[in-house]
Amino acid sequence: MKNILIVEDDQAISNLIYLNLNVAGYKSTQVYSSNEALTILKNHFFDLILLDVMLPDMDGFELIEKIRTFNTIPVIFITAKNDLPDKVKGLKIGAEDYIVKPFEAMELLARIEVVLRRYSNHQDSKKFEDLEINEEERIVRKNGQIIDLTLKEYELLLLLVRNRNKALTREKILELVWGYDYLGETRTVDIHIQKLRKKLNWTEKIITVYKFGYRLESKH
Repeated sequence: MKNILIVEDDQAISNLIYLNLNVAGYKSTQVYSSNEALTILKNHFFDLILLDVMLPDMDGFELIEKIRTFNTIPVIFITAKNDLPDKVKGLKIGAEDYIVKPFEAMELLARIEVVLRRYSNHQDSKKFEDLEINEEERIVRKNGQIIDLTLKEYELLLLLVRNRNKALTREKILELVWGYDYLGETRTVDIHIQKLRKKLNWTEKIITVYKFGYRLESKH
C-alpha cells in the first residue's frame, strides 16, 4: 500500500483529501505545517507528498528545497494560486505536478497515479563509490554486503552523499538529520560520524573540517 503525506493547513481540505485517498486504497498521514512535515519526513518513509504552497510557517517552495537536501520523494503541489510563474517555479524546483484548487477528486487521484507509476519505474538503488544505497528499502550494501546502520546513521550517510565534496557545519547536520526542535548538542554529530566511519571503513573519506564540521570526499 502506497503511503502519502498530506501537507495542508486547511483542515477541511486536508480531511477531504484524506478521505478520498482512503477510499482509493492509499495510506496517508496529515500534517498542517512545514516544520511538522520536515520532522515526520526525517523519521518515516512516504511514497509521495501532496504539498500546499501557502503554509503558515514556510511556503511550499521553500519547504521542497529543504526536503531535497535529504530526500528525493516526489511532490505534487496543491494550491489556490493559478499564476503561470508560480507553476513554472514549482516545477523547476522539483515538483512532479501542480494542481489548482478547487479540484475534483478524480483528477487528483489520476495525477497521483501517474506520478507514482512514473517513480515505480525508476531504479530504487543508487551507487556511490563502493556503496549501493536502496532508498525504498533503506538498505546499504558495501561490496555486496549489507551494512547494519541505525536510522540516524542512514540519514547522515544520505546527507553526506548528497552533499559530497561540500563542507557541512555540525549545526547544519544537526538541523537536517535530527530536526529543528532537537535539544541535544553537536557532540551527537561527532559520535554518529565516528560510528559511520567505522562501519563503512571510511576513516579517510569522511574528513573533519577543523572548527567547522565534516566533508565527504569523492573523486566523482
